[in-house]
Parts: sequence; C-alpha cells; structure tokens
Amino acid sequence: MRIVVDDGATLNPGDLSWEGLGAFGPYEVYPHSTAQEILERCRDAEAILTNKAALNRATIVALPKLKYIGVTATGYNIVDIEAAGSRGIVVTNVPTYGTDSVAQMVFALLLELTQHVGHHAQTVRDGRWAKSDNFCYWDYPLVELAGLTMGIVGCGRIGLVTARLADAFGMKVIGHDVMPFDGGRVSIEPVGLNDLFARGDVISLHCPLTPATEGLVDAARLARMKKTAFLINTSRGALINERDLAEALNAGCLAGAGVDVLSTEPPKPDNPLITAKNCIITPHIAWATRSARQRLLQASIANLCAYSSGTPQNVVNRRV
Repeated sequence: MRIVVDDGATLNPGDLSWEGLGAFGPYEVYPHSTAQEILERCRDAEAILTNKAALNRATIVALPKLKYIGVTATGYNIVDIEAAGSRGIVVTNVPTYGTDSVAQMVFALLLELTQHVGHHAQTVRDGRWAKSDNFCYWDYPLVELAGLTMGIVGCGRIGLVTARLADAFGMKVIGHDVMPFDGGRVSIEPVGLNDLFARGDVISLHCPLTPATEGLVDAARLARMKKTAFLINTSRGALINERDLAEALNAGCLAGAGVDVLSTEPPKPDNPLITAKNCIITPHIAWATRSARQRLLQASIANLCAYSSGTPQNVVNRRV
C-alpha cells in the first residue's frame, strides 16, 4: 500500500525514524500539509497518517483509493468519522502513550507557580544575588505542597498518575469523574464537582472535551475556588472559559494558573490569558517528551501493522 504522513513534523521533528512504515509499502513524509496539498499528495494513497491536519468529508470523498486513516494522537476529532465510515475506511488512534509525561507536566507547571524557579534563576543571572545585602531573597510567596489538597477532575489514566505524584508530595487527593474509579494504592476521596472546586488547593483538569465539559471552568466555578488555589490544565483548552479565568486572575480571585493548552492553537494574539496575572502558558508540550513521542510513533506503526494483517486495533469507527 502507498502510505502518506501528511504532517509528520510535530510528532517527529527529526529525532525519530519513520523507517518502520517501509514494511507495509512505499511511504512519503511531509512536515505539514494544507487541505489542498493533502488532495495532491494523497491522491493515490491507501493509508494516511495524520496528527492535526484535518481530513473532512470533502477531502475523504476526493481520495478514492483511501482505505485507512491512522491518527497519530489520542483525539480524533480532526477526522470526519461518519464520512470515513460510509466509505468503509478504518480510522484508528493511539489511546495511551504520554500518560507519565503529561502527569509530569502538571507538576512542572505547579512547581513553577509555587516556587517561581524560572523567575528567581533569571534574577541571579541578572546579577541581583551578587548585589544582595542578604544571603537569600524571594519575590513571591513560596508554597509547600505537602498537606495541601489536590483536586483532580477526570480520574482516568493521566488523572490517576497525577494523583500518585500528588500523594508522593504529601498531598491529600480528592477526585471527580462521571465514571467510578479506583485510585489503587493512592487514597482518592470521590467528591462532587462543586465541592472539589471549593476544597482544592490545586485543581488539575484531566477530562475529555465534550459538549458537557466545554466551558466547565467558568466564572461560577472559579468563584468557588480559594484565593490561594492554583488551576492546572494539561487536557483541552476549551474546558476553560478563558475570559472568565483571565478576569479571576487579574482580580486576585485565585493564586495562579498553569495551562499547556488553549481553546485555539496557536492562540490569537488577543487571547486574554496571555496577559493575565500569574498565568503560565506553555505551547502544548506536555505530550512531547522524546519517550512519549517514540511510543506514539511505535504505536501508530503497530496500528498500521494490525490493519495490514486484517486484525485492526484501536479502531474508533467500530461499525467499519
């Protein structure tokens, strides 16, 4: 089969290898592709691997030889599943690959908010410590995590690993999920969503983006939070009403926020969180450790292998 990777640069900017695809046929890898370029590059492709390049109904209909779409990510909303299904095209995703990396990013953001390491390191480089009258100084309150309450919204794989890390820091963990969950060796107190926002010293979001969760964190829920609390989002940007969060931060209604995701990516210059007080924003990198990307690439190739052998796995359009 002829295979095209239409936007390979994000998953593999050059430090990994696509050679495994060669076992299934000739392949071409493009760093990025516009909608028009997908039509041109994939005209004769039987299989497409895509990360963020959208395959909508019009594109799918225009590619008559296409039989397989491998989404090199967990979320697959970039593919018109109904259109693919009507054509008998198998669509797969990679359900898990970056669990530990994303949970690690939760604490990277949280520790920066509580210790301000980057800021203080910069003041040292600027010569401030060398000129200090005291042997130490700090510009922000420094917060110890032990004894604080971590509230986790969404107690799936990533949420539970985050709970494990919180427990290691000596934090109490409370959690909310629409499904029953088991924290294993970590004691997680199940609570209602409003209770979680009221009690949490740190609130970390790990739920999927659905019509029910879009705008989950709005002015009303933010108003329930302690003024000393922190909000962390490594899940999906649209879980948060960004204007409401910016207003709450600027008014001092919570201590800070750390987000790795925004509702529109890349963000528009006028996104209110970019200029909000005590808000750390990173460019959607929680998933992007080399280890996680290697697992993602290997799993994507394994999905193609399973499809090629007639036993497709991780199929998201089951009726095919």
